[in-house]
Amino acid sequence: MQNNILKLNSDETKQLLIGTKSTLNKACNLTFTIDNTTVSPSMHATLVPAERSAEDLDIILTRLKGFKAFQRFHPSLLLQICSCAFYEYLGKVFRQGDIGTSWYAVLSGSLDVKVSETANHQDAVTICTLGIGTAFGESILDNTPRHATIVSRETSELLRIEQREFKSLWEKYRQCMAGLLAPPYGAMETGSNNDSEYNYNPQERPHLPNYDVPSEKLQRGGKVMRNAILSRAPHMIRDRKYHLKTYRQCCVGTELVDWLVQQSTCVHTRSHAVGMWQVLLEEGVLNHVDQELGFQDKYLFYRFLDDEEEHTPLPSEEEKRESEEELPETILFLAQMGPDALLCMILRKPPGQRTGDDLEIIYDELVHIKALSHLSNTVKRELASVLIFESHAKAGTVLFNQGEEGTSWYIIQKGSVNVVIYGKGVVCTLHEGDDFGKLAEDNCHFLRDVEANTVRLKEHEQAVLVLEKSPRASSLGNIRYTVLSGTPEKILDHFLETMRMDTHHSDPGASLLEATCSVNDFVLMHCVFMPNSQFCQLLMAQYPFSLSHSQERLEYAVTCKRRVLNLALRWAAVHTHHLQEEPAALIFLEELYGSVSNDSRILRALKDFVPDLEKVVKLQYKVLTQFSNGDEKLVKTQPIRNCDDILLKVYCSDHTYTTIRVAVAATGSEVTSAVADKLASNDDLLLVHLSSAGEKQMLKPNDVSVFSSLSINGRMFACPRDQLNALTPLPDQEGPSAGSMSSFELMSSKDLAYQMTLYDWELFSCVHEHELLYHTFGRQSFRRTTANLDLFLRRFNQVQLWVVTEVCLCGQLSKRVQLLKKFIKIAAHCREFKNLNSFFAIIMGMSNPAVSRLTQTWEKLPSKFKKFYAEFESMMDPSRNHRAYRLTVTKIEPPIIPFMPLLLKDMTFSHEGNKTFIDNMVNFEKMRVIANTIRAVRQCRSQPFNPEVCQPNKNHAEVRGYVRKLCVIDKQRTLTTLSYRLEPRRT
Repeated sequence: MQNNILKLNSDETKQLLIGTKSTLNKACNLTFTIDNTTVSPSMHATLVPAERSAEDLDIILTRLKGFKAFQRFHPSLLLQICSCAFYEYLGKVFRQGDIGTSWYAVLSGSLDVKVSETANHQDAVTICTLGIGTAFGESILDNTPRHATIVSRETSELLRIEQREFKSLWEKYRQCMAGLLAPPYGAMETGSNNDSEYNYNPQERPHLPNYDVPSEKLQRGGKVMRNAILSRAPHMIRDRKYHLKTYRQCCVGTELVDWLVQQSTCVHTRSHAVGMWQVLLEEGVLNHVDQELGFQDKYLFYRFLDDEEEHTPLPSEEEKRESEEELPETILFLAQMGPDALLCMILRKPPGQRTGDDLEIIYDELVHIKALSHLSNTVKRELASVLIFESHAKAGTVLFNQGEEGTSWYIIQKGSVNVVIYGKGVVCTLHEGDDFGKLAEDNCHFLRDVEANTVRLKEHEQAVLVLEKSPRASSLGNIRYTVLSGTPEKILDHFLETMRMDTHHSDPGASLLEATCSVNDFVLMHCVFMPNSQFCQLLMAQYPFSLSHSQERLEYAVTCKRRVLNLALRWAAVHTHHLQEEPAALIFLEELYGSVSNDSRILRALKDFVPDLEKVVKLQYKVLTQFSNGDEKLVKTQPIRNCDDILLKVYCSDHTYTTIRVAVAATGSEVTSAVADKLASNDDLLLVHLSSAGEKQMLKPNDVSVFSSLSINGRMFACPRDQLNALTPLPDQEGPSAGSMSSFELMSSKDLAYQMTLYDWELFSCVHEHELLYHTFGRQSFRRTTANLDLFLRRFNQVQLWVVTEVCLCGQLSKRVQLLKKFIKIAAHCREFKNLNSFFAIIMGMSNPAVSRLTQTWEKLPSKFKKFYAEFESMMDPSRNHRAYRLTVTKIEPPIIPFMPLLLKDMTFSHEGNKTFIDNMVNFEKMRVIANTIRAVRQCRSQPFNPEVCQPNKNHAEVRGYVRKLCVIDKQRTLTTLSYRLEPRRT
């Protein structure tokens, strides 16, 4: 794998070698073997996979999910590792010079790496320490002797994969695994020896920037594309004349992009297609007639390598047929590589030659780099214009030496970099998203230039508001300022003073104005740093009650009133029905409505606000009346509100239960108190969530809305502490013992997908935007429920487990093949209905190890369905921050049911990577970033789901009832055991 780095300077790349001794060079390839006499088996696992229980697999899976190093792995890879890996305790030595048979990852403990010049273990020198998440042993790929000895500092847990399985995984997931491996396997082994590809020689062709791909595969891909064009659109390849010059057998760049976009849904945008052609251009399979090295979506001529020679024969019918069969896989392959190639092509351009579109593509990449998460969006846009691309294909290349003056700041785009300190060796390894060289002088100049664009307002020598000049001026030519941070009061004052009054609060176009976007961000996010009670009090204080006789003062007062009313109506529109749970909010709205009604009699400028404010006030009363009737017979799913009551079953250790009525937002202590009263018990009760696997999770007294934390087959127990160990799962927690294929195999796949989408849309529509905030910042801080969001997320898990359950309970091989086909069809229809949440759930269910290991079943699946599944699985690719999925979403018009776990991941990333308060001021830039993600949810629901899109069949009620009551097994060990019964391990 090649190391790609983004650099803030155009100095020549340093040509220094890491370390000064050959032993350290060898030690960079930390590959060792285990002495067969020193392994002690763990109490949790045996050393032979065939003897390992399903519980052991669960332990490994659970442990791996907790390690940051494995979070970069594709889900399919992680699941396959769990199926073939060993789990070991280690207390002794790995020896230098041995030939290894396994690869290892450290799960706990630490180990010293020692190197000896004489191979005598007594004079070995410790060069570094391996900690949790590190890995070693990758030289089993070429069977080279180990270059170091490892001594465990303490009892350590290791994950071990034998050579045969590791080689198999490496061939399939090389790109994904390379980031965890030490050089040279963590870097591309072939390619240019040049250290920098920025100022490249025009006569030399740059190597692929991010993928370790055999040239043969790309050359074959180019041939498939050429043959497909000759078969489907032969007019595209022909002799062309331009400025009296004839160019033989050429294609036009725009025509190639047009053709590729039409061939597959994998090609998301025109720029995506440009990146795919760039991959072939860099490999030399496609060439510009003037040897330019960047593919462009313009009227420029390109020629396939096969057409370089005169009188090249046309492909035969057999070759055309083979190319037609290989085309979907080739397009999918290039689609995965295209975004990286496009980005690297743009970054190779001198900064002054980058277009506006180029800068947007770079900016989109910078948004998701963790090293830049603390910077404002304006700074990131500035960075996009000055970043330079470097690619280092050779392992051991040094960017700068210890003690040298720094001139550049680096961000690792792909690959890894070792940090070496003289006398200590490799002290750590930096990976994708990490940065280094921050003290470079040029970097300081850049950040000072950015700082010069900020304005700080102070009171009593303390900053209370920090503004930044906006890169876009207003239509009047005035400078606009964006809020970076400030006290809640000053932020509110700023937005009231700068609010545009030439647009109505409900005008859809208003959201396009930068100032209005900032106001909407404040309205959406203020609950994080300013409760509603404080907001209402401050806003009411800004509403002038006395009117001056001076015309100038009167106009100013009217303007202030209009701004307060505009902001209040925006706030009410965002909070909707939640306002009924806020007594202070209702009092504020009533008081404001009364004041506006009186003022509008003499101030005509306020009359337009009266009807809108009246609707808001009456809506709150209407909602309160509606829910006070206790009508629970509504067919459609209704939102769960904080003030609602629920009936909750709580079990005792003897499996008896009591039903209590508590508020939705009831805390753990309130639930236990209600149970104790119902049981007339004087014992101190513990509230426990018991899963079907017997795992116990004690709920805290201050946990809010405890009922929504239940897993799919989980149950709530209450018991004294001395009965905790006696708790056992209920029999019905095991899930079904027989599949339901006989029930749904006659149901149309389209009907099933449609009814699933209808139900998912109901659940998704009930999720309030603020639930995303409560989930991200912790609902305990708000004393608010996230029940609607929890139900929607639980539905994702339920659909995923439904797929695994049905497959594992299907005893006949032919029936299982039919099941896989059925699920692929349902997934395809879910994507057609823009239900990406269930689409991903189904595909992830098919990627579960209990299903993916059924090789006999997958071998019987027709090739057409295998290709569909491969295409669907490619959308799950987590690389480049799920770029494949994000590009797909940009092409879809609402209504959309999005992949909610990824949206929550984005919000969590923004929350954990940025402080909420800086110098006692609200970090409003963080609020703006999180609000952007919430706006993505709002955009998905900006159009209603059309229930007439699929005409229901006569059995639609049966289908509807089935998809809303899916019965599943949620215990992975049970599913794994069932899978091995269907297809035992091959000896």
